[in-house]
Amino acid sequence: MKTKKTLKYSFVAILAIIALLLCTGYYVLGYALQPELLKTRSRDLTASYAYMVEEYPELESWVDSLIQNGALRDWYIENDRGEQLHAFYVRAAQPTRRTAVIVHGYTDNAIRMMHIGYMYSRRLGYNILLPDLHAHGLSEGTAIQMGWLDRLDVLQWTETADELFGREQGGTQMVVHGISMGAATTMMLSGEVQQGTNLHPYIKCFVEDCGYTSVWDEFKSELKTQFHLPAFPLLHTTNLLAQWEYGWNFREASALEQVRKCTLPMLFIHGDDDDFVPTWMVHPLYEAKPGPKELWLAPGSAHALAYKDHPDEYTARVKAFTEKYID
Repeated sequence: MKTKKTLKYSFVAILAIIALLLCTGYYVLGYALQPELLKTRSRDLTASYAYMVEEYPELESWVDSLIQNGALRDWYIENDRGEQLHAFYVRAAQPTRRTAVIVHGYTDNAIRMMHIGYMYSRRLGYNILLPDLHAHGLSEGTAIQMGWLDRLDVLQWTETADELFGREQGGTQMVVHGISMGAATTMMLSGEVQQGTNLHPYIKCFVEDCGYTSVWDEFKSELKTQFHLPAFPLLHTTNLLAQWEYGWNFREASALEQVRKCTLPMLFIHGDDDDFVPTWMVHPLYEAKPGPKELWLAPGSAHALAYKDHPDEYTARVKAFTEKYID
């Protein structure tokens, strides 16, 4: 009798633990992939522009000029999941094949990448296209994809950019440049593009700025640094729920595994004082990448601040790198 009661209590306790893990896992999943910042920051384009002008004053006259001349334009596509995605694009002042597709970070939007757009457009003379990733800005969606499914959407955007800018120039010469989650997206995309094939021949190189090795590693790091929690069992539970809810999981969303397959040139940038996407992550990424590659650790820069802290050096390094591969 005592044994039966003990087994019963043990069974109830196990069920309670499982229920607690599931409830906590769903909470963490929502916290990570459907944060309030998607509404309060990413979807608010007016506030995003005000923030960018305050941080990068040189943007105001440039963007005002683009708007007055009808040069800052919207474009929409539909991805293979039937979602409508949005991007801004700007043609170069002088006709050119040089094109940059510029990918924003977590809970940001295309406007919050205008400083990189300014660099390519105003300082380097490129055509630029800045997409809003799924669930960000003016694009449809309800949950962040952490770059994994975004890689396919951005690949589609590169096709759009080639159509927009390349038809009269005999095809584009393109760099894909991402920051933070956008950098992870860029690296995840890089594994889908192979040098010497007939697929997407206009993509010539990549620039990744402070991207993470994998979604698993990034969430594990955040659990430890922000909440002082171990990965097991919470991250394992949340990972299973992500697979169930969204059809992808944190382990497969690996920039590290994707860059192993990348044969095109890549410039790695990371602030040497980054504790959000820890600086150590850039080293295994760089080591895993075969073929042409360069690494710049921006001195004293925290997460995603390499350009703000070192705008001239950042621009010079990007210019020197891209000119090796883009006509």
